[in-house]
Amino acid sequence: MLVSSLSRGDSHQATTADLEAHKMLHRAGSTLSDVILGGQDGIVNILGLVLGVAAASGLPKIIIAAALSTAFAESLSMAAVSYTSTQADRDYYKGQVEREKEHIRKFTDIEREEIRRIYELKGFSGKQLDEIVHTITSDVNRWVEVMMAEELKIAPVEEGGLLRSAAIVGIAAILGSLIPVIPFFGVPVWIAVWASIALAGACLFIVGAYKAKVTVGVWWKSGLQLLSIGLVTAVIGYAIGAAVARF
Repeated sequence: MLVSSLSRGDSHQATTADLEAHKMLHRAGSTLSDVILGGQDGIVNILGLVLGVAAASGLPKIIIAAALSTAFAESLSMAAVSYTSTQADRDYYKGQVEREKEHIRKFTDIEREEIRRIYELKGFSGKQLDEIVHTITSDVNRWVEVMMAEELKIAPVEEGGLLRSAAIVGIAAILGSLIPVIPFFGVPVWIAVWASIALAGACLFIVGAYKAKVTVGVWWKSGLQLLSIGLVTAVIGYAIGAAVARF
């Protein structure tokens, strides 16, 4: 394994293990996003639903039936939306790749000048700039990759990640949806209502705090942000249910 110390001023030569670790870091970030998307949506939506149904009917069986049927239907829908939206991103990227190749073929000099301007803005000049432009434009695939990243600011979508991402979103949504429902099994409805709010709120706070820990931000602010979203949803759900019960 090739390792060097930055404190000694040595350059670091990446090994295969380094590259794999780098890929895993980005993959973990993507997975976290999918988990938060599915879990947060599941908790928030079902919390509002159970409180609304509880205010309208007060019957545990109806609350549980409505929550579970909605949870599974919504989770499958979220997984499908995640798949199709990611697929759309992939197809968009492919379309832009073909567009850039066509531009390079038809407007070679203009596209080469765009590469030059991109790297001039990065501080390169003279012979070094000429070498960079030559290296990039000597290979069409490399040229297109640079244009996609630097000009269009879009990244490729992993082919194998479509089903994986959809599955993670769907499973996270189901698990998140079950959290507000748990207190209604075998507990009086109005006790379950407060227990559901407390349990869902605690989970949302933890998810928000964890998100800040592994990304950026202040953990307690991020936690309170998600908690606030859940509480607002709870109030709206309860208000709608109470209003319906009056008719």
